[in-house]
This record gives sequence, C-alpha cells and structure tokens, in this order.
Amino acid sequence: MKRYEGLFILDTAGKEESVRDIIDRVTGEVSKLGGKIESIQKMDKKPFARVTTKKVTSGFYVNVIFDAEPETVVKLQHHFDLDDDVYRLLVTLAPAVTAQAETADAAA
Repeated sequence: MKRYEGLFILDTAGKEESVRDIIDRVTGEVSKLGGKIESIQKMDKKPFARVTTKKVTSGFYVNVIFDAEPETVVKLQHHFDLDDDVYRLLVTLAPAVTAQAETADAAA
C-alpha cells in the first residue's frame, strides 16, 4: 500500500446536502474500495482564480490523506468523475512520514 494525498474540490452550490455529509460519503467510498483514511483536513470555501464555467465559481476544499493500492486510486478517480458533488479531484503521492517527524510531533 502507498500513502496518497487527495485534494477534493466539492461543489456545494444549490445543494441541500451539507459539506459534512459529502465528506462522509467521499471518505466512505475511499474506505469501501479498500483505502485506509489517515487524516481529513477541511479547508474553507474559496473562489477560483480562473472560472471555467459560470455555474461554478468557487469550491469547498478538502484534503484527505489515505493509504491504498494504486488500482484503488484509479477506481476512485473514475468513480468521482461521475459524482456531481466532487467538482475536481487531484491525487498525488503523499510525502513519507519519518520516525523523526513523528517523535517531534509527539513531543509538541
């Protein structure tokens, strides 16, 4: 398993479903496909610097760090391409956590 970082941009405009519900659904899908969620970082809603469509001018950013197999990442990307609530998804390899960094975080 590899450690990945997924940046989800959620389209919440005009939807009754709350951001928390969408995040729960997204993380549930990652878990369902075999990924293990390590952390979730909710960021604010931010306007886009370059608007590609006038219907969507901003998005709610969520950063999810998870462990998964490479095949799982491909399945996630295909699944969220069809999801109207996920406007964009960028998955990259997350930086490795070293033992020295973990002990520094524990000491703080």
